[in-house]
Formats: sequence, structure tokens, C-alpha cells
Amino acid sequence: MIKSGALEMRSTCGSFVTMAVLVLILCLGSLLPVTSFEADIDKEQSLTLAERMAKTSMSLWAVTGPAKDRFQYELGVFLRGIELVWEATDDKKYFEYIKFKVDRFVANNGTINYNFTEFTLDNILTGRLVLSLYERTKDNKYKKAAQILREQLRQQPRTHEGGFWHKLTYPYQMWLDGLYMAEPFYAEFAKLFHEYNAFGDIAKQFIIMELRSRDSKTGLLYHGYDESRVQNWSDPKTGRSPSFWGRAVGWYFMAIVDTLDFFPMYHPKRVQLLAIVNRLAIAVKKVQDQKTGLWWQVLDKPNKKGNYLESSASSMFVYSYAKGARKGYISPVYIATAKKGYEGIVKNFAVKLSDGGLNYTRIASVGGLGGTHYRNGTFEYYISEPIVTNDPKGVGPFMMASVEISRSTPV
Repeated sequence: MIKSGALEMRSTCGSFVTMAVLVLILCLGSLLPVTSFEADIDKEQSLTLAERMAKTSMSLWAVTGPAKDRFQYELGVFLRGIELVWEATDDKKYFEYIKFKVDRFVANNGTINYNFTEFTLDNILTGRLVLSLYERTKDNKYKKAAQILREQLRQQPRTHEGGFWHKLTYPYQMWLDGLYMAEPFYAEFAKLFHEYNAFGDIAKQFIIMELRSRDSKTGLLYHGYDESRVQNWSDPKTGRSPSFWGRAVGWYFMAIVDTLDFFPMYHPKRVQLLAIVNRLAIAVKKVQDQKTGLWWQVLDKPNKKGNYLESSASSMFVYSYAKGARKGYISPVYIATAKKGYEGIVKNFAVKLSDGGLNYTRIASVGGLGGTHYRNGTFEYYISEPIVTNDPKGVGPFMMASVEISRSTPV
């Protein structure tokens, strides 16, 4: 115990020194207006907007849905937004709604209505709500369900370096999306059930992904990496896909700030994760649109014809900056970045409804690589996907960003 405590103290101090250096570096270093909300949003207003969004989405998906109504990431990211609204308001109706939605897929014996053998990371994300329900109810069925998802990760195919394949049908591929789908659940499970040896593997996923997808000039991350170099979208030298897709970078940014919540202070890899998130914060800030505070569908091509300011990525970045700054993972100067982004979101994307609800607009409906209808990862591909309203991939992050803004300190 003395040895462990000493290690924790040394590592914690090292983390503080590293963070001090990072903070010093950081300190030196076409849309329609569709809402009548004021641009300068205070804490109370942002929480009200989160509740408005919860009202609309809970009505839209009262029983079935969202999306294809499966135990996978669209349900998970939406319910994560509802969970943060519940935490902020302590209104039991949100808890009851989450439990109802999860219980549609988790049986009393703990089995989950999903296909384990697909080995898709997309199916892991809703496990975060399973863990929340277990922690709050102590119902053993949720523990059993979480253990099934953990077992999937044990058996998940990997690259030769140890990175999870995004799906069995996408061999030797790592996508930025997959970090959000799997790692926050993996880290919370490891902390809850004292699986401390797992944290090295969790950190490895972020480290490999950044190593293989980071552009040295911009600091941004390419959407995907193909270790085998056989995909038409992959660069034959680097294995990288060709574009910086906003939402993909948003998934990765949210993943790391959420995973750090559970990562042990004493762990030697924690400093590396903090360095990664600070590098990413610098890069994403550079491509924030100065006029609106928002971010583009393809991040580094603001002036290219067809590109547009996209709402799901913008909410993901606001959430990540606001939470990262609040928790001390990145410099507090980024609170201003988050506020500017949130004001742009409310001004350009949030439409107040007469019934007290809210519509969230300008969401890229989908984005991927490869597949049957082949997605080549080019700029032209990303801007070709439909733009929709009230998609869970935008609704969930909007609620999350709104709650985080309500928690942030004034700037």
C-alpha cells in the first residue's frame, strides 16, 4: 500500500508538472439564422435548452428509436445526452426514460438483444447507460449485460499493434468514431470492477489512433486508418483516409475527455492522454470559424464550394472544450472557445417550438468509409450525405454541450 501510494503521488505530481507546461504553451500559443434566442447564453438558459431538446427527442422516440432502433451507438449517444440532463436537473422522469429504453434490449437474465459476433464497436456505447443503471439500481442484470459487452472487447479483432478493428466487416481498420464507441465504457467498467490492468490497453487505443491518423502540419486527425493498406480510401504509404471529417474528430475528442474521468491518476499513460487531448485542442481551435464560432463538415476546407457549418461536430467540440477545461484536462482559456461555439450553435441551429420543445438542425446524417455503397472518404463524399434535423448524433451532443455550458465558469 505504501509503494502504491508513493507511485500515485509521484505520478500525480508529474501530471501536474506536465499540465503546467501544456497550459503555458496553450496560453502562448453558409447557414440560415433560424432562431430568436439571444446570442449571449447564460447557464440557466443553456440548461433550459437542454431540457427543450430532451422534451422533443423523448417525444419523437417515446418507444421505438432513435434511428434503426437497435442497441448501438445512436441510442447510446442520445441517451447519454438525456443522462446529463437528468444529472443536472435531478428530475426522475429522465432516469425512468433511460431505464425504459435500455430495458427494451436488456432481458431480466442480463442478455442483450444484439449480435455479439458482428464485433462492431458501435454496439458497445450504450453499455455506458447499462453501467449507470447498475450503479444506481444494483440490479444484477445490468452487471451481467455489461460483462457481455466487456467480453466482446476481449474477443474484438485487433490490428497487429493492438488497436481494435472498428468492425469485423472492416478488417484492420481503426476509425476515430470507435474510440468514443468503446473506450469510455471500457474505462468505466475497468474502474467499477477493479480491472486496473485494462487501463494500459485503453490508453493504447488512443495512442495508436493518434499516431496513425494525426497530420503533422495541421494537428488534425484523419477519419480512418487501414493497417492493411488495401482499401481504396487508404493512402498506400500511411494507410490514412483523405479527409478531416468534423464529426469523426468530435467523436475522438469526446472520447478522450470522457475516458479521463475514469483513468487512474497514478497511471503512467495518463500523461500521454493529457498530451494528446491538448494537442487536439490546439488543432481544433485553429479551424473554428471566427465569424460564427462553429466548425465545418470538412474541417480544413472552409472556403471550398459545398462545404458547410455542421451542427453535430460543433456540439461535440463545445462539449469537449467545456468539459475538458472544467475538469482541468486542457487550459481554462478554452472556456471562451466553448462559449463562442455554443452561442453560434444556438443562433444558427436551434429552433424553438411552440410546444416548449426544440428542433436541432443542419446535422450530417451519416459519414463512413468503405462499405457496400463505397464511401471513399473524399471531400466530395462528405458533403454529399444528406443534411437532416433531430438526428440522434446531433441531438445527444447538443444536450451534452448545453449541460456542460451550464456547468462552466464565467469568462
